Amino acid sequence: MTIKTIFLDRDGVVNKEVSYLHKIEDCRFIHGVFEACQHFKSLGYQIIIVTNQSGISRGYFSEKDFQNITNWMIKQFEHNDINITDIFHCPHSPKSNCNCRKPNPGMFFSAKNKHNVDMEKSWMVGDCEHDITAANLAGIKKTILVRSGHEVDESKSNAMFFLDSIYQTSQVIIE
Repeated sequence: MTIKTIFLDRDGVVNKEVSYLHKIEDCRFIHGVFEACQHFKSLGYQIIIVTNQSGISRGYFSEKDFQNITNWMIKQFEHNDINITDIFHCPHSPKSNCNCRKPNPGMFFSAKNKHNVDMEKSWMVGDCEHDITAANLAGIKKTILVRSGHEVDESKSNAMFFLDSIYQTSQVIIE
């Protein structure tokens, strides 16, 4: 059986954009993220986070630092009765030749293969065009670009919808 999924970018969508976030004390969740995820859950969606984390390859923080903050974030979601199905991350630098760093679709294909995701029924919520490109390349056409992270040039975007933050997704994702 396939699952329908909401894919979320992390920085700028789930939490406020902080350069190379790796300390729990620096993490601030975007207003409404837990309510939005409750809405996704009520519609039967699984939630998977896909995030570029080049700070690891750049030596700004370690894989262990990333795992520590990730585990803490998962617990915050659990305290709000939300299950995060999985988190995929790319630790490589922008100059690497990997297939996992967005705008490449590797993390999406890994999620599809691991969890039997139905890409046609799934959504991507991102804060930059790389998120939208990666989702489209993986077969996800339903995309939302939020203005809560990077600067968004809507005239050059392939996103279906533009919203101020994840909090507004319940106006668009209704089934």
